[in-house]
Amino acid sequence: MSNTAAKADAGDFDVIIVGAGASGLMCAIHAGRRGRKVLLLEKGPKPGLKILVSGGGRCNFTNLWADPQEHYLSANEHFCISAMRRYESADFIDMVNAHGIAYHEKKLGQLFCDHSAQDIVDMLLAEADKVDVVLRLNSEVTNICPVAEGYAVHVEVGKKGAQMLNRTHHVRSMVLASGGLSMPKIASDLAYRTAAQLDMSITSPSPALVPLTWNNADRPLLAPLSGVAIDSTVSAGGQAFRENLLFTHRGLSGPAILQASSYWQPGEPLEINLLPDLDLASWLAARQQQRPKGLVSTVLKTVLPNRFVDAVTNQWFNDQTLGSLSKAQNQHVVDVLTQWTFKPGGSEGYRTAEVTLGGIRTEEFSSKTFEAKRYKGFYAIGEALDVTGWLGGYNFQWAWASGYCCAQHL
Repeated sequence: MSNTAAKADAGDFDVIIVGAGASGLMCAIHAGRRGRKVLLLEKGPKPGLKILVSGGGRCNFTNLWADPQEHYLSANEHFCISAMRRYESADFIDMVNAHGIAYHEKKLGQLFCDHSAQDIVDMLLAEADKVDVVLRLNSEVTNICPVAEGYAVHVEVGKKGAQMLNRTHHVRSMVLASGGLSMPKIASDLAYRTAAQLDMSITSPSPALVPLTWNNADRPLLAPLSGVAIDSTVSAGGQAFRENLLFTHRGLSGPAILQASSYWQPGEPLEINLLPDLDLASWLAARQQQRPKGLVSTVLKTVLPNRFVDAVTNQWFNDQTLGSLSKAQNQHVVDVLTQWTFKPGGSEGYRTAEVTLGGIRTEEFSSKTFEAKRYKGFYAIGEALDVTGWLGGYNFQWAWASGYCCAQHL
């Protein structure tokens, strides 16, 4: 944003927002529209870095079907309902349309930019500029302390030689929009450190929407299948997801696995149906009648990738003629392909996780205003809180909604 320094000289700020990501930018825009003087602090060299890398660089910026009662995880499943009802996907789409940004629905209500995620960042920066939001980059907040009539926000603003340059702002209202631990190069633990300092409860954070890794037993057989994708249903923690499953050198990925990872607990297995559209028992029985001399592997290659069938044949089941299959052998083939029990060795961690599961417990905040119940003028929004969406634009919609609703009370 231009003329930042000139704006900064205009006087004290009404509110400081920490983090120029999706929720922080949204909150800054709408607080500015309400006449608030906003300082937006970002530790990185650019605003909206997670927006820029999302959706393969095209930003899955919302989901048409976002439902706060279905698509979000939280220790308090009701917390996100109020904000998501007050600011819906249609509201954000209106802003996108007003800026002439071309987009398309990829699948399952997921909206992506036709051109680039930069379009969304440029739109947000333009809206922030209209209301004189002051954006300071390379400004890392190191500590937030309650003081008389507000908060002291301590910021590292660079170095002069070997000496770190610091600045302290005093403000009546501050918003924590610093995100979670996913994508370590741009992540921050400030939300958790601040919550601990203020004696707020935290739901232990963990990587979510993350690829899962091989266990030692499966790796030799399945790692060579890297690049193979299979339309599957993956179940974990009482939830089932039907999308592509992708084999990689390190483990399993793809949308179905990423979705299930948010419900998976370390040490627990996933159940995977590799042929969700097929009644495999009946299909095999029919093939036994039609092609009794055909091999099991041959007929399976008509419904599953050749590389996969070649790898698991004589490992998961014996290759034999269909006519020689007993009823029990038929059922075994069905079980291993439609009820594959896979026990991951772990996850790939925050390095590849799209979001953080957990965060500051929502019981500490008002679901209407996002203000802390025990600290007047202290707010938290977006990924800093214990609200995590499914894959497919749901987390961005939570960021827009929480940022907007918080701004109405600043």
